Amino acid sequence: MGPHGPVSRFMGEMMRRPALRLNLLVLPLLGVSVFAFAETAERPDLGPREKARVADVVRPATDFSKAEPYEAMQAGAATSIEDPDRNAFSHFSANLADEDVMNFRLGNALFRKIWVPAPSSTQASDGLGPFYNARSCDACHINDGRGHPPEGKADMTSMFLRLAREPTTDAEKAALGDHLLLNFPDPVYGGQLQDKAIAGVAPEGRMRISYQPQPFRFPDGTVVELRKPSYQAVDLRYGPLDPHASLSPRIAPAMIGLGLIEAIAEGDILASVDPDDRDGDGVSGRPQLTRASDGEVRLGRFGWKGEQANVRDQSAHAFLGDIGISTPILPRDHGDCTSEQADCLALAGGTQARLGPGEAPDPVLPLVSFYSENLAVPARRKASFSETLAGKKLFYDSGCISCHTPKYVTRKDWPAKPQRFQLIWPYSDFLLHDMGEGLADSQTVGEASGREWRTPPLWAIGLTRTVGGQEFYLHDGRARTLEEAVLWHDGEGRAARDAYAKLDKRDRDLLIRFLESL
Repeated sequence: MGPHGPVSRFMGEMMRRPALRLNLLVLPLLGVSVFAFAETAERPDLGPREKARVADVVRPATDFSKAEPYEAMQAGAATSIEDPDRNAFSHFSANLADEDVMNFRLGNALFRKIWVPAPSSTQASDGLGPFYNARSCDACHINDGRGHPPEGKADMTSMFLRLAREPTTDAEKAALGDHLLLNFPDPVYGGQLQDKAIAGVAPEGRMRISYQPQPFRFPDGTVVELRKPSYQAVDLRYGPLDPHASLSPRIAPAMIGLGLIEAIAEGDILASVDPDDRDGDGVSGRPQLTRASDGEVRLGRFGWKGEQANVRDQSAHAFLGDIGISTPILPRDHGDCTSEQADCLALAGGTQARLGPGEAPDPVLPLVSFYSENLAVPARRKASFSETLAGKKLFYDSGCISCHTPKYVTRKDWPAKPQRFQLIWPYSDFLLHDMGEGLADSQTVGEASGREWRTPPLWAIGLTRTVGGQEFYLHDGRARTLEEAVLWHDGEGRAARDAYAKLDKRDRDLLIRFLESL
């Protein structure tokens, strides 16, 4: 490979960007990327005194006799103190300026907009599909919370199957190495199986789920019955999937705190990267790298495998893949249709030249992104209760914070004031971790192998049932309780899971109560 190949370009990019200039040692073109970073995070937005103060503030707790300062306000000044009811995830950042509230409300309306097929007399609302999984953003993110598996019902709206195959040519491998693509879609069905379609075409197929019981026996003899899912794509309209295609089920994640996650300094996340497990805790953690819509290679923060670097890109990909709506970022009026689906490509698109490029032209995408960035995280409940604090200590002592990093201080130079310089408590390191074969989906996404997942944030996880009316956890909703979610941890999460399992019933309950307080 010559001096202007993908590795040289990418390393040059890494070294030009201050937040990523962290003693990068090795980046192979293919396979797993290996990083070595300085132990101290780079924070070019802070002076020496501020950096020392921030380091002191985010240091993990050692005193569990009382709540930490500001712990209940887990999103800083942006924290919502509204009632923790079914609308708890739908409030705007508490520090949002009055003049920005209207944009939040407009974004909210667009988030809930029901899209219709083109052509339509509505014009500004047409362009649905032709293939799709949902007709609105809100249909997947129920009350701005997480989705769920169908549980015997016909409704698959908030869950779908990602489709992908491994690269087969040198050119495809080079494209992955240069982060031009995250993986390769099925050549006929594309990157996502759509189980709905507008008039004129039939859906691509549907997902079938079956569960097998998988008991987990605690050392004290207690047995919890987990359920192990298996997935099939059935009733396929265009013939079988590619023999090398993998299926990855996904439920929609909660929408809260996204702008704050984006405002975390890259250096603070990358400081936890430990691919060789130098500290010997059994936890590695690797960064996802993705090429953003502006062409820059950035740290991935959003999606179950960290596929997207920012809220705007995440929103555009959801518009296209889930609803079949094009945007200026992804201007494909026929959504996920492929060249093998001629009947889909023959249907009309919904772009209106007078309104701008895409079926959701500006300002639709910016407004939906603004709404998503400013959905507030609710305040903690019972953060100072003795039982909560006892459970917190058990959470720490069990090693859970090796991946679920409790807190950060966001960038002081962040352009959006509601997210700027806030002490937040998302409980995630936003890195990729091998979670074992039980949770593996066999699907590579960028840097993430089929066994790796980005650590999901835990803030407000205790309000899952309150907001959505039911509880389903992990990427595919297989876990019906927080305890089941803990017990599915394996791979890098096995030590923490085993530490939890060794606790007596009372202490296990205390740890779960701590999670419920978040």
